[in-house]
Amino acid sequence: MKKKIAFATCVQLGLSCIEEIYRIGGSLDLLITLKDEKAKNKSGRIYLDEIANEHDAPLLKIDNINDQKVLSTLKEHQIDWLFIIGWSQLAKKDVLETPTYGCIGMHPTLLPVGRGRAAIPWAIIKGLKETGVTMFKLDEGVDTGDIIGQGVIKLDQNTTATELYQKVDDMHITLIAKYWDDIVNNNITLTKQNDGDATEWSGRKPEDGQILSSMTMDEADKLVRAVTHPYPGAFFKDGDKVIRVWSAKTDEYDGCIKLSDGYLIPIEYEIEG
Repeated sequence: MKKKIAFATCVQLGLSCIEEIYRIGGSLDLLITLKDEKAKNKSGRIYLDEIANEHDAPLLKIDNINDQKVLSTLKEHQIDWLFIIGWSQLAKKDVLETPTYGCIGMHPTLLPVGRGRAAIPWAIIKGLKETGVTMFKLDEGVDTGDIIGQGVIKLDQNTTATELYQKVDDMHITLIAKYWDDIVNNNITLTKQNDGDATEWSGRKPEDGQILSSMTMDEADKLVRAVTHPYPGAFFKDGDKVIRVWSAKTDEYDGCIKLSDGYLIPIEYEIEG
């Protein structure tokens, strides 16, 4: 029997998945998102009213994924699987166990590498040659659940956060299309993560985008590419001015921003203050 599916998101990655589900002929029995006034400045923040109306899907707006209202609504709609995509609050045991079969998430790394936060910036800062997206069954840990499937994304020395975010978005869509039938027909295969290979990446704040004169050209270049749009951008403090750098190049001998082994030359930038 076809399973009843709910989807919780408040960001573009999740909306792209929802659009793909409808595009391939699937349907959703419940949509969940944050209340309109919450997380207005979150990167990629979207609203689900339009797509809910278009497909006549019930839409629940909440403060927290662990609200009692979420549990009662999941029970009311007899949900079998709940997708939670691009959601910063961790779902607790009650939420994970209320859908018949559990909850499904996606994480923009090749788990168990890169559990945690800020996966797109860190992949660039760390100079990875490849990253990816993992679809997995959620458990009470942070990105520790059994894997349903993965897709690999290649990076090079020019990849920006803008480009990687789009590739991650595309891979979310690819994985949804690939595993949707297996999910609704309860035919997925779960693979345990190897905790011995696990790494954890910490969250990042806007102030972590500061370009320091002690940095190498390589470090500054990676930072600029890692925190450009849709993130807050790298910045350099010049007296009482702040230079917000969205793209840049490096030069060993001459430039605007002095580094430990050369210079950073802003290409796209704004001067603040």
